[in-house]
Amino acid sequence: MDEPRSFGAQLADLAARRPDDVVLRFAAPGGAETALTAGGAHRRASQIAVALDARGLRRGDRLSLALRNTPEFVLSVLAAWRLGAVPVPMRWDLPDWELSRVRAVVRAKVHLAAEDAGWLAATAADPVPELRDLVPPQCHGICSSGSTGTPKVILADRPGYFDARRAAPFAAAWGPVPRPETILVPAPMYHTNGFFTLQSLLAGDRLVVLERFDAAQAVDLIERHAVTTFTATPTMLRRLAALPGIEERDLSGLRWILQGAAPLPPALARRWCGLVGPERMFTAYGMTEGFGFTGLRGDEWAGHEGSVGRPVRGTEIRILDDDGEPVPAGEPGLVHLRCTTSGQHRYVGSAPDAPATSDGFATAGDIGYLDEDGYLYLLDRAVDLIVTGGANVYPAEVEHALLDHPGIADVAVIGLRDPEWGRRVHAVIEPAAPLTAADVITYARARLAPYKVPKTVEFVAALPRSAATKLSRTALVAERGG
Repeated sequence: MDEPRSFGAQLADLAARRPDDVVLRFAAPGGAETALTAGGAHRRASQIAVALDARGLRRGDRLSLALRNTPEFVLSVLAAWRLGAVPVPMRWDLPDWELSRVRAVVRAKVHLAAEDAGWLAATAADPVPELRDLVPPQCHGICSSGSTGTPKVILADRPGYFDARRAAPFAAAWGPVPRPETILVPAPMYHTNGFFTLQSLLAGDRLVVLERFDAAQAVDLIERHAVTTFTATPTMLRRLAALPGIEERDLSGLRWILQGAAPLPPALARRWCGLVGPERMFTAYGMTEGFGFTGLRGDEWAGHEGSVGRPVRGTEIRILDDDGEPVPAGEPGLVHLRCTTSGQHRYVGSAPDAPATSDGFATAGDIGYLDEDGYLYLLDRAVDLIVTGGANVYPAEVEHALLDHPGIADVAVIGLRDPEWGRRVHAVIEPAAPLTAADVITYARARLAPYKVPKTVEFVAALPRSAATKLSRTALVAERGG
């Protein structure tokens, strides 16, 4: 077995073997592109590493990054790894009050944001240093929220050694996938799906990164750069499929595409199987913590419509009732996963650990069932969680922000079915003073990240709270048609 190699050493090796190969392309809104070779990425990451070291960043320290999908983001992550530091990306568009809460949990030694762009650019004039080979004690962190909206960071709690198995294409579980791949990155890189493509980069694949998702631009890039794969949410796939003339576009270079983050509506699954072929369409289910993974290919989906697949990558599944007992095939319960090849994580922040059995099966609170063939079907996400456009919104967090408004006496936030977003964030408000839906949405926009802002608002005389002040969001959803 090969000696373990740090992320920094893996980058240096890639630069030595393929110094002039373009391994990174960045597409800005409007179409401008920036390209980086393997040698250029290694050189710039080394220069930024020295500059970060001068700001006090050391092995084991956290580097928080509130940056868009830009060269600066990727180079700063690579620089952190070169120093043995732990990069923690976060949303760059959070309001100041929310960003300060997240930063208080991350407790980074150095924080980089848009205002640091000039400082980062200036490092290009610095000498290219020789750096010690250092291994981060944790690979990275991903920012998330607890069930009450409390900020937390999920640390990949394993040393930062490159492992080619973790960079293997998801589709390789079904058959060989030619390498190197050219991977379109349409998702924000603070999200685990976008961030994890950096492992593919270190493995020798090429990335084509969108600064901001735009369906028309994404298809242009697929054609121009012979993109072979991408991972997208249902909302992204819906917008891509709705482009005029999409059937005439050249998607033939796509060897496989992966859908995750939320269940895929059957009509949309059939649409994409028609666009790229069922053998190239994959669906996956998993979570940032890496409790486990399921997946299936489009031709399997046709026989198990609505499923998110069978266990892959060493995953085991149990469906348990409220007493922790296994339920028979076809009966719903809490989905529990255990994985032998991942799942090394720990939380930073006050959010509690996910519930788990004594023998290591953990649950994210999703309800589902297994059929007789071992395929998993999800009935809904955790009771309170709203999955909108592939992003997780916790109602309590939105409610807490809205309750600061003097005209709001009480509020309940729920997710309602929506053809565009899967679920839309909907606020049910008991007013304390005259108020309009526009007033509520304007206020929310000043307090919350855009994806958390209610898309619809309704007013009621009183919310149906119990004597114990509890509220059934499930009942509110059912009364409004699901």
